[in-house]
Amino acid sequence: MSSPTRRGRARAATEQDIRRTARRLLVDDGPDAVTLRAIARELGITAPALYRYYESRDDLVENLRLDVCADLAAELAVDIADLPDDGMLQLFAICKGFRRWALTHTKEFTLVFASPTGGVGTTAGSALHRLDEPFGRIFLAAAGQVLAIHDLVMPPNDVVPPELRDDLTAFQGELLAVLAESGRAIAPEKLDLGLTYLMIQFWARLYGHVTLEVFGNYPIPVSKPDVLFEAMLADLARDVGLDAR
Repeated sequence: MSSPTRRGRARAATEQDIRRTARRLLVDDGPDAVTLRAIARELGITAPALYRYYESRDDLVENLRLDVCADLAAELAVDIADLPDDGMLQLFAICKGFRRWALTHTKEFTLVFASPTGGVGTTAGSALHRLDEPFGRIFLAAAGQVLAIHDLVMPPNDVVPPELRDDLTAFQGELLAVLAESGRAIAPEKLDLGLTYLMIQFWARLYGHVTLEVFGNYPIPVSKPDVLFEAMLADLARDVGLDAR
């Protein structure tokens, strides 16, 4: 493969500078501070010059969001690298690592996981919203191994609200595809609507708990949040017939 041209190298470096500056503004001042005008001012260029690299602010923010997701996945991969090839151990280590990351990267968490629809990071809001991205893959790879090996306590299909069946059926197909690509393929009949519903509830409870803690919105003062989080994980494990250890 031929080496990049001087112009190509300059462009790549400029894009790195833009993303690095956007990340710094995000960390220092939050998602709303990430504007083309602010980035241009920091870099000593004009705002229109940024359009050579990004079509819009939303385009830039989307690339920034992908950078943050990749960094989160890399951090979680380190967390589980030395663990046994045990999906249950890895899944709960990922849950704990996600909480730790969220509490130490609150601005990034806000951009990726807590921005309202129509605002900054409009495509974010769920680790499972984009299953083929790094965080979705690492989460689902561990979950897929749990599904393949353990006999979970699954709700029967008839408890799934009829109004949710179409959405869950579509999600079910995406899950099977991503699990197969991750090397954790499971039989389609094992991932029924009841289990798909259970996975959504598992994520909703984990994500909801972490979000409440990040933004200090517990309904009561909590002096030992670590204990509360561990208790929540234990409850989740018992609900599906697992031992969170």
